[in-house]
Amino acid sequence: MGREIVGSMSEWSGMIRDLFRQIDDGSITLEQVQAFLEHKNPFATVDYVKDWQDFYKEVFGIDVALSEIKIPRKEKGFNRLIIVAQGMTPQKLFDKCKELFPCWKWTDRNFNDITTSERMSKNGAYAVWFRDNVEADKDLKNLSANDLKEKNIVGITLEERLLFELKYFKETAKHLDIENITLCSGSRYSDGGIPRVGWYSGLLDVCWLDPAECGAVLRSRRAVL
Repeated sequence: MGREIVGSMSEWSGMIRDLFRQIDDGSITLEQVQAFLEHKNPFATVDYVKDWQDFYKEVFGIDVALSEIKIPRKEKGFNRLIIVAQGMTPQKLFDKCKELFPCWKWTDRNFNDITTSERMSKNGAYAVWFRDNVEADKDLKNLSANDLKEKNIVGITLEERLLFELKYFKETAKHLDIENITLCSGSRYSDGGIPRVGWYSGLLDVCWLDPAECGAVLRSRRAVL
Protein backbone atom coordinates (compact mmCIF):
# COMPACT_ATOMS: atom_id res chain seq x y z
CA MET A 1 0.00 0.00 0.00
CA GLY A 2 1.50 3.34 -1.09
CA ARG A 3 1.80 6.41 1.05
CA GLU A 4 -0.91 9.04 0.83
CA ILE A 5 0.25 12.17 -0.98
CA VAL A 6 -0.55 15.32 0.98
CA GLY A 7 -1.63 18.22 -1.26
CA SER A 8 -3.13 18.39 -4.74
CA MET A 9 -1.12 17.80 -7.92
CA SER A 10 -1.51 21.47 -8.84
CA GLU A 11 0.02 22.47 -5.50
CA TRP A 12 2.92 20.06 -6.05
CA SER A 13 3.42 21.30 -9.62
CA GLY A 14 3.51 24.91 -8.43
CA MET A 15 6.09 24.16 -5.75
CA ILE A 16 8.24 22.16 -8.15
CA ARG A 17 8.17 24.99 -10.70
CA ASP A 18 9.17 27.44 -7.97
CA LEU A 19 11.96 25.09 -6.85
CA PHE A 20 13.43 24.97 -10.36
CA ARG A 21 13.08 28.75 -10.71
CA GLN A 22 15.10 29.26 -7.51
CA ILE A 23 17.70 26.74 -8.64
CA ASP A 24 17.97 28.55 -11.96
CA ASP A 25 18.42 32.02 -10.43
CA GLY A 26 20.81 30.80 -7.73
CA SER A 27 18.49 31.36 -4.76
CA ILE A 28 18.84 27.66 -3.92
CA THR A 29 22.26 26.07 -4.27
CA LEU A 30 23.41 22.59 -5.24
CA GLU A 31 24.66 22.12 -1.67
CA GLN A 32 21.19 22.91 -0.28
CA VAL A 33 19.43 20.50 -2.66
CA GLN A 34 21.95 17.78 -1.77
CA ALA A 35 21.39 18.40 1.95
CA PHE A 36 17.61 18.17 1.45
CA LEU A 37 17.96 14.83 -0.38
CA GLU A 38 20.06 13.57 2.53
CA HIS A 39 17.31 14.67 4.97
CA LYS A 40 19.52 17.37 6.45
CA ASN A 41 18.70 21.02 7.11
CA PRO A 42 19.46 22.63 3.72
CA PHE A 43 19.72 26.11 5.24
CA ALA A 44 22.14 25.35 8.05
CA THR A 45 25.15 27.66 8.01
CA VAL A 46 28.22 26.01 6.51
CA ASP A 47 31.42 26.43 8.49
CA TYR A 48 33.67 26.73 5.46
CA VAL A 49 36.86 27.22 7.46
CA LYS A 50 36.37 24.08 9.55
CA ASP A 51 35.35 22.13 6.46
CA TRP A 52 38.62 23.03 4.76
CA GLN A 53 40.69 22.42 7.88
CA ASP A 54 39.17 18.93 8.07
CA PHE A 55 39.92 18.41 4.38
CA TYR A 56 43.60 19.36 4.71
CA LYS A 57 43.96 17.14 7.78
CA GLU A 58 42.38 14.16 6.06
CA VAL A 59 43.98 14.51 2.62
CA PHE A 60 47.39 16.06 3.36
CA GLY A 61 47.79 15.16 7.02
CA ILE A 62 48.44 18.78 7.99
CA ASP A 63 46.89 21.22 10.44
CA VAL A 64 46.25 24.56 8.76
CA ALA A 65 45.54 27.78 10.64
CA LEU A 66 42.78 29.62 8.78
CA SER A 67 41.29 31.80 11.52
CA GLU A 68 42.75 34.96 9.93
CA ILE A 69 41.68 34.17 6.37
CA LYS A 70 39.50 36.70 4.56
CA ILE A 71 36.47 35.14 2.85
CA PRO A 72 35.45 37.19 -0.22
CA ARG A 73 31.89 38.44 -0.47
CA LYS A 74 29.69 35.75 -1.98
CA GLU A 75 27.93 36.52 -5.25
CA LYS A 76 24.72 34.88 -6.46
CA GLY A 77 25.43 31.60 -8.20
CA PHE A 78 28.97 31.27 -6.83
CA ASN A 79 28.59 28.64 -4.14
CA ARG A 80 31.87 26.73 -4.18
CA LEU A 81 34.52 28.20 -1.89
CA ILE A 82 38.08 27.07 -2.50
CA ILE A 83 40.56 27.80 0.29
CA VAL A 84 44.16 27.46 -0.87
CA ALA A 85 46.37 26.78 2.14
CA GLN A 86 49.87 28.24 2.29
CA GLY A 87 52.37 26.13 0.38
CA MET A 88 49.87 24.45 -1.96
CA THR A 89 51.91 24.35 -5.16
CA PRO A 90 50.75 22.95 -8.52
CA GLN A 91 53.17 20.00 -8.32
CA LYS A 92 52.16 19.11 -4.76
CA LEU A 93 48.49 19.19 -5.75
CA PHE A 94 49.08 17.14 -8.91
CA ASP A 95 51.05 14.55 -6.91
CA LYS A 96 48.18 14.26 -4.42
CA CYS A 97 45.70 13.78 -7.26
CA LYS A 98 47.95 11.05 -8.64
CA GLU A 99 47.86 9.24 -5.27
CA LEU A 100 44.07 9.11 -5.37
CA PHE A 101 43.20 8.50 -9.04
CA PRO A 102 44.85 8.11 -12.47
CA CYS A 103 46.54 11.26 -13.77
CA TRP A 104 48.65 12.38 -16.70
CA LYS A 105 50.56 15.58 -17.39
CA TRP A 106 52.12 16.72 -20.61
CA THR A 107 55.62 17.24 -19.22
CA ASP A 108 58.12 15.41 -17.03
CA ARG A 109 59.23 18.73 -15.56
CA ASN A 110 58.14 19.87 -12.11
CA PHE A 111 55.10 22.12 -12.41
CA ASN A 112 56.57 24.42 -9.75
CA ASP A 113 59.49 25.22 -12.05
CA ILE A 114 57.41 26.14 -15.09
CA THR A 115 54.14 27.57 -13.71
CA THR A 116 53.24 31.03 -12.48
CA SER A 117 49.77 32.04 -11.31
CA GLU A 118 47.94 35.28 -10.66
CA ARG A 119 47.24 34.05 -7.13
CA MET A 120 49.80 31.99 -5.23
CA SER A 121 49.85 30.77 -1.64
CA LYS A 122 53.55 31.32 -0.94
CA ASN A 123 52.80 34.18 1.44
CA GLY A 124 49.65 32.80 3.04
CA ALA A 125 46.31 31.11 2.52
CA TYR A 126 43.57 32.74 0.47
CA ALA A 127 39.96 32.01 -0.50
CA VAL A 128 38.08 32.33 -3.80
CA TRP A 129 34.53 31.55 -4.93
CA PHE A 130 33.52 29.61 -8.07
CA ARG A 131 30.30 28.23 -9.49
CA ASP A 132 29.65 24.81 -8.00
CA ASN A 133 29.39 23.05 -11.36
CA VAL A 134 30.85 19.78 -12.61
CA GLU A 135 31.52 21.37 -16.00
CA ALA A 136 33.42 24.62 -16.51
CA ASP A 137 31.39 27.81 -17.00
CA LYS A 138 29.28 27.51 -20.15
CA ASP A 139 29.02 31.29 -20.53
CA LEU A 140 32.81 31.38 -21.03
CA LYS A 141 32.91 28.91 -23.93
CA ASN A 142 34.68 30.03 -27.11
CA LEU A 143 36.72 32.57 -25.13
CA SER A 144 40.51 32.22 -25.17
CA ALA A 145 42.81 33.31 -22.36
CA ASN A 146 43.55 36.42 -24.42
CA ASP A 147 39.81 37.13 -24.77
CA LEU A 148 39.26 36.74 -21.02
CA LYS A 149 42.10 39.13 -20.27
CA GLU A 150 40.66 41.69 -22.69
CA LYS A 151 37.27 41.42 -20.97
CA ASN A 152 38.85 41.64 -17.46
CA ILE A 153 37.37 38.26 -16.50
CA VAL A 154 39.32 36.68 -13.64
CA GLY A 155 39.78 32.97 -14.27
CA ILE A 156 40.76 29.94 -12.23
CA THR A 157 44.43 29.05 -11.67
CA LEU A 158 45.98 25.60 -12.09
CA GLU A 159 46.36 25.26 -8.32
CA GLU A 160 42.70 26.15 -7.70
CA ARG A 161 41.49 23.75 -10.39
CA LEU A 162 43.49 20.83 -8.97
CA LEU A 163 42.31 21.64 -5.45
CA PHE A 164 38.70 21.83 -6.69
CA GLU A 165 39.19 18.35 -8.21
CA LEU A 166 40.53 16.92 -4.96
CA LYS A 167 37.75 18.44 -2.85
CA TYR A 168 35.00 17.33 -5.21
CA PHE A 169 36.46 13.81 -5.39
CA LYS A 170 36.60 13.51 -1.59
CA GLU A 171 32.97 14.64 -1.36
CA THR A 172 31.49 12.56 -4.18
CA ALA A 173 34.09 10.02 -5.44
CA LYS A 174 33.44 11.62 -8.86
CA HIS A 175 35.32 14.04 -11.11
CA LEU A 176 34.97 17.42 -12.80
CA ASP A 177 34.91 18.31 -16.50
CA ILE A 178 33.72 14.98 -17.88
CA GLU A 179 32.44 16.56 -21.11
CA ASN A 180 34.38 19.83 -21.26
CA ILE A 181 37.80 21.21 -20.34
CA THR A 182 38.74 23.89 -17.82
CA LEU A 183 40.98 26.60 -19.22
CA CYS A 184 43.12 27.69 -16.26
CA SER A 185 43.42 31.26 -17.52
CA GLY A 186 44.82 32.47 -14.21
CA SER A 187 48.06 30.57 -14.79
CA ARG A 188 50.87 30.50 -17.35
CA TYR A 189 53.60 28.06 -18.22
CA SER A 190 57.10 29.45 -18.77
CA ASP A 191 56.72 29.04 -22.55
CA GLY A 192 53.59 31.23 -22.52
CA GLY A 193 51.15 28.33 -22.75
CA ILE A 194 47.95 28.10 -20.67
CA PRO A 195 47.20 25.05 -18.48
CA ARG A 196 44.07 23.10 -19.31
CA VAL A 197 42.53 20.37 -17.13
CA GLY A 198 39.83 17.80 -17.83
CA TRP A 199 38.84 14.17 -17.32
CA TYR A 200 39.84 12.20 -20.42
CA SER A 201 40.05 8.44 -21.12
CA GLY A 202 39.66 7.58 -17.44
CA LEU A 203 42.27 9.94 -16.03
CA LEU A 204 42.86 13.54 -15.02
CA ASP A 205 44.56 15.15 -17.99
CA VAL A 206 46.71 18.26 -17.46
CA CYS A 207 47.94 19.73 -20.71
CA TRP A 208 48.58 23.13 -22.31
CA LEU A 209 47.37 25.32 -25.17
CA ASP A 210 48.12 28.60 -26.88
CA PRO A 211 46.68 31.71 -25.16
CA ALA A 212 44.74 32.52 -28.35
CA GLU A 213 43.14 29.08 -28.62
CA CYS A 214 39.42 28.73 -27.93
CA GLY A 215 36.56 26.28 -28.49
CA ALA A 216 33.08 25.25 -27.39
CA VAL A 217 34.36 22.63 -24.93
CA LEU A 218 37.19 24.83 -23.68
CA ARG A 219 35.93 27.07 -20.87
CA SER A 220 37.45 28.86 -17.92
CA ARG A 221 35.86 29.11 -14.47
CA ARG A 222 35.16 32.65 -13.32
CA ALA A 223 36.74 33.51 -9.93
CA VAL A 224 35.16 35.82 -7.33
CA LEU A 225 37.82 37.36 -5.08
